[in-house]
Amino acid sequence: MTADKKEVNRPSHYALDNIECIDAMVEVFGEEAVKKYAEVAAFKYTWRMNKKHASSDIDKEKAIWYLQYSMGKDPRRQE
Repeated sequence: MTADKKEVNRPSHYALDNIECIDAMVEVFGEEAVKKYAEVAAFKYTWRMNKKHASSDIDKEKAIWYLQYSMGKDPRRQE
């Protein structure tokens, strides 16, 4: 997995020990609530495109990741 792909699929700052934040969110809030959150997160990454990074590619990849997750297709399983 490339560094950019790892930043999108498994960023280290979203994990505590072996538990990823999104998995903890599912346990606390439920799958449907986290899917809805993923839709909102995709909107956020699309909104801020070209404003944080030199290239919009990272934000596009993150938006796609969250849209896939919101449809029940966990991108981490496609690695």
